[in-house]
Amino acid sequence: MHFLFQTAPAALRPRANLPCLCAILLALGTAATGAMAQAPAITTLKQALDAAWVRQPEAASSDLHKQAAEGRKAAAQSWTAEPPSLEISTKTDRLNRNEGSRELEIGVAVPLWLPGERSRSLALADAEAGAVDSRTAATQWRLAGTLRDAWWALHRARVEVGLARTRQDSAAQLARDVARRVAAGDLAKADQHQADGALAAAQAELAASQAAQIQAEQALRILTAEAPAQGLIDAPEAAATVVPDDTEATPNHPALRELSDRALRAERARDLAGVQQRANPELTLASTRDRGAFGERYGQTFTLGLRFPLGSSGNNQAKRATAGAELIEAQTQLTLERQRLSGELAGAKARLVAAQASAEAANRRAALARETRGFIEKSFRAGETDLPSRLRVELEAFEAERQSTLARLNVNQAISALNQALGLLPQ
Repeated sequence: MHFLFQTAPAALRPRANLPCLCAILLALGTAATGAMAQAPAITTLKQALDAAWVRQPEAASSDLHKQAAEGRKAAAQSWTAEPPSLEISTKTDRLNRNEGSRELEIGVAVPLWLPGERSRSLALADAEAGAVDSRTAATQWRLAGTLRDAWWALHRARVEVGLARTRQDSAAQLARDVARRVAAGDLAKADQHQADGALAAAQAELAASQAAQIQAEQALRILTAEAPAQGLIDAPEAAATVVPDDTEATPNHPALRELSDRALRAERARDLAGVQQRANPELTLASTRDRGAFGERYGQTFTLGLRFPLGSSGNNQAKRATAGAELIEAQTQLTLERQRLSGELAGAKARLVAAQASAEAANRRAALARETRGFIEKSFRAGETDLPSRLRVELEAFEAERQSTLARLNVNQAISALNQALGLLPQ
């Protein structure tokens, strides 16, 4: 198969407007730079939480829930159980006898509070307003826990990439040294294969760690909808200033405050249902103007009435039973959550102590491994140590350095987990 390419003579080809093209490329580059400047990368955990929180449905509906709570509170503070209603009625015999009988009645019906209903309604409105705030705080705290996991997973993935890249560079340098000595006849071809195999293993580890890093970045991006910083996230979360000696979760913990406010709201609802044994009575004030027939003068009368609805035992029983069931559920969940948080706090404190001890031991091991590596490297260059021993020491030194770096990361992650157990948000 043959392909024929034919080009037009240079005189017939259109000339590109190079100044215009350069101007377009410069404008595109400036626009891209401006877009990147408008969307800065996330560098701290506090920024990640702020970016993730604005995307949550609870954050979008929080103001409306507060407005609803304020509306219920305003309704409970009014002097009447419901807004007054205006009643207008008229009577006439125009359609049948048409003897001139006319009657016009105008009145106002005012629903009245039951005994104790107004104070209990106001207490329930206050409890509902507090429950809105505590539910928002608990949702934000749970989001912070999810973010902390994704944050430190990305930090660990990037540390692994840095370590793998360092190992690859070291293995590449060793492979070059071995190749030079094989060419000089100091080492055998088998040594070259071993060095090349170590380099291939380091390259495979680097590729796997880079894939894990991409996955961790995407997991964080899903939560925040923003890109994390390109460099290592080396801003550890500050440790809590006050750590309780016991393992009991504080009552100010967001999860406990949410359940406490839920139980309080259910208790106030039960108390309100206890006084709402019937519908609200109504006070009626009306004025009537009427006449009996044509030629008679209109007369005016006034009516003052009070309407008492009969009680409904079934509806009242349903309200009280529902409120009581919600109260029992909230109190039981509060007890279980307090026990769970106490165990989580104890585990976080123990994890931090263990991570600090492990970091100290890993640092000592890494220092000894680096010193041993220097000895073996000089001995290998002098021809006093064989390649397998050199590769073994290199691997041990790399593993010691890896454990030391990850141990420091574990300490920061343990501090973050302790803050989460204490109910603290990233600052």
